[in-house]
Amino acid sequence: MPFEIVRNDITHMQVDAIVNAANVRLAPGGGVCGAIFAAAGREKLERVCRSIGHCGVGEAVITPGFDLPAKYIIHTVGPVWQGGSQGEAELLCSCYLQSLRLAVRKRCRSVAFPLISSGIYGYPKGEALQIAVSAIRAFLTDEADLAVSLVIFDREALELSKGLLGRVQSYIDDWYVGEHTFSRRTQTAVLEREQQEQTSMFLEMPQMQSEDTASFDSADTMQDVCLLRTPTIPETAPTSAKRSLSDLLFHMEDSFSRMLLRLIDEKGMTDVQVYKRANLDRKLFSKLRKEGYNPSRQTAIALAIALRLNLDETKDLLSRAGYTLSRCSKFDVIIEYFITEGIYDIDEINQVLFAFDQKLLGA
Repeated sequence: MPFEIVRNDITHMQVDAIVNAANVRLAPGGGVCGAIFAAAGREKLERVCRSIGHCGVGEAVITPGFDLPAKYIIHTVGPVWQGGSQGEAELLCSCYLQSLRLAVRKRCRSVAFPLISSGIYGYPKGEALQIAVSAIRAFLTDEADLAVSLVIFDREALELSKGLLGRVQSYIDDWYVGEHTFSRRTQTAVLEREQQEQTSMFLEMPQMQSEDTASFDSADTMQDVCLLRTPTIPETAPTSAKRSLSDLLFHMEDSFSRMLLRLIDEKGMTDVQVYKRANLDRKLFSKLRKEGYNPSRQTAIALAIALRLNLDETKDLLSRAGYTLSRCSKFDVIIEYFITEGIYDIDEINQVLFAFDQKLLGA
């Protein structure tokens, strides 16, 4: 099931379990811990925590959620940052993995995490984020179907590579039409280029039923997981050559589902690899396999990313569902940047979309 980054107050999350960034004594604290105790009912939660007594760093325990919307609270103790040479990464990774395993044992279907250790424990936010994402993604890939949210209270808490954000912003400045005050000549040139690209495709859009979901349109060792080693399929890849005219003509009658299944076979991938790389729910993917089922726009783009399609292939796939990419959309320009750069890591893409206040892929 999908993984998402959301901006919210974790005590408001409608999930089976929320995770508390606890201390070893399981006592009420400040920050996220204090907010969770207050929202759950301080006296009731404190009484149960006293009965448990202790939780080691990198471990997790569970209590009822009491007055929270969540049924359970999973308490995990993150490491205090000491410069990175005291096993902090492995301990932080363990917090996520132990919490997720505990959630599965309690038959939870959804869980929400804060960014553990990134507050008063001083873990650098950028590194804490990458460990959180890699641990969660590895668990979802290898062990369980579970909807996981990483809850960021404010956008400033999400520290990303300034180099990457700068490159994306530069690309937006070059190609995004929507908010720019270009001269008429410059804007016309951009639009003409876009029209030329669009007319190079053969658009065949059969009538399909709409996706019946709200969506966005309405084990490796612990150290290996933390260090993001050996992905099954490379997350970056050079874009392939443009599709030939004969290929387009031969497949122009394909529906979205037929083209999707054909591309999965051509790329040598499995259904499971595709829907997990696209950050999609297995049940939704089973619907996408059915002839006549029309995905949401975000779902179609997520599948193009999962399949590592080049820009022409992406536009061709989107056209089968009645969509295209436009330089009048900041979201589309960001997607185009990653595709043209051959970057297909959906978590990295979603982090940038989040930073630019755009809807996320999948989930």
